[in-house]
Amino acid sequence: MSDNPFESPAVDDSTMLPPRRWGPTLLKVFLISAIVLVLILLFVPAPRNAIEAARRTQCKNNLKQIGQALHNYHKEYGSFPPAYTVDKLGRPLHGWRTLILPYLEQTALYRQIDLSKPWNDPANAVAFETLVPSFQCRSFSLPKNHTTYLGVAGEDSCFHGSSSKAIADITDGTSNTLIVVEVPPDRSVPWMAPQDADEALILEITEGTKTAHTGGFQALLADGSVRFISVNIDRSTLKALLTTSGNEVVGEF
Repeated sequence: MSDNPFESPAVDDSTMLPPRRWGPTLLKVFLISAIVLVLILLFVPAPRNAIEAARRTQCKNNLKQIGQALHNYHKEYGSFPPAYTVDKLGRPLHGWRTLILPYLEQTALYRQIDLSKPWNDPANAVAFETLVPSFQCRSFSLPKNHTTYLGVAGEDSCFHGSSSKAIADITDGTSNTLIVVEVPPDRSVPWMAPQDADEALILEITEGTKTAHTGGFQALLADGSVRFISVNIDRSTLKALLTTSGNEVVGEF
């Protein structure tokens, strides 16, 4: 110890703290922030428009699967299925959606169905309550056994009673003829029901209609392609798309 009272005290270097090292601390903060951000992205709901876009895409894929099933049925039997099968008295039994089940990887379900009895007979109750994913658009909450995918029905349409139509019968061209349309949710039917959409129902889908997708509806053409039809489509064009041999001039759609 120095005798000089004005001299600064000696500093013990052994007690000095080491200089702060910021590198590892910043890295930890960055990693924690990244983890929090990932957790937020995982648990925060996706924007409504993104969800609807995904559902619209899935709906389109459903119709593509139905189109492929219809063409595979045609390949095996030489025609598309009839709108429905009938009993000996000509009463409807089962619709075309039931007939294409084996081509939608639903063979097990198809084998559970007694085709000799009506679709709503107690013998077919289990199948009646079964959800078939390819028949349901997820944009609306429908009963699990309902569908909005209805065949275009009429004397000069792809589906007409118990008769079958082949591609050769579609003289207007398969790319100009609708075979299945997506109707508004309030017009849905049990998928097993032999019920479809006639011209009047389809022409009712206008700008004021509450459709599953904003601005229009999905539709399957007889060539297997899927188009989104605007609710503002010209009515004469839409009518022309519903016939197989009307010889109409189909405009842009």
